[in-house]
Amino acid sequence: MGENSSAGGGPDRSVRRRALLVGGAAVVAGGIAVGHDALGRLWWKLPGAQRPRVAGAVDFRGARWVAASQANYRRADRPDDYPVDRVVVHVTQGGYASAVKAFQDPGHGAAAHYIVDRDGRVTQMIRELDVAFHAGNRRYNERSVGIEHEGFVADASSFTAAMYAGSARLTAGICRRYGIPLDREHIIGHVEVPGADHTDPGPHWDWARYLRLVREAAADSEAPSGSGTPSVPGAPSGAGKPSDPREPSGP
Repeated sequence: MGENSSAGGGPDRSVRRRALLVGGAAVVAGGIAVGHDALGRLWWKLPGAQRPRVAGAVDFRGARWVAASQANYRRADRPDDYPVDRVVVHVTQGGYASAVKAFQDPGHGAAAHYIVDRDGRVTQMIRELDVAFHAGNRRYNERSVGIEHEGFVADASSFTAAMYAGSARLTAGICRRYGIPLDREHIIGHVEVPGADHTDPGPHWDWARYLRLVREAAADSEAPSGSGTPSVPGAPSGAGKPSDPREPSGP
């Protein structure tokens, strides 16, 4: 009452105050509208919130899902958290089953997103959303998808035609999802990661053949791999139950 009855106050001052409040509310509403998309992506980062995930979902259609130990990767929201601009090619230096066993071991300290076996079948162990500990370089882990290939660096027979073809379709899909150029600057071997102490995929890996197959797969509009960036968090397009019925056995 005293504020409205002071000199120079009265109705005019009350009207100005209401206008200020309404104007401020409009600015806040506009800010919320502008930031709606960002808030939609980031709400799950609030304390106690978790981004929804679909159990067993895969990013490559036809892949088999076998979960790696959570100790061997870091949960993330790529590419919102970290832009993805590399594919890193690895060789397991062992059989398929031993690689799966290692990636499920929390004491191993490393795992790749995918394993491709000698028959070209794809197993996914870590979602592409997440940062796998595969490259031995934190920055490269954050920006890349890692693909292991069953076999040995020194054994040229490890790298079968089926493996090259299956891996090429996988890589083509990854590159399509993130807009990664199909060249040797962006599709690299583990040996090319700065600070890496590994030599894979080694001298017997046929890069010219592999890049040709990747480009052919990318040009094929009917290729089943990689159907685009997921529109629903945690549920990539084309995700489903794995088609490979094998169960991993011991080494």
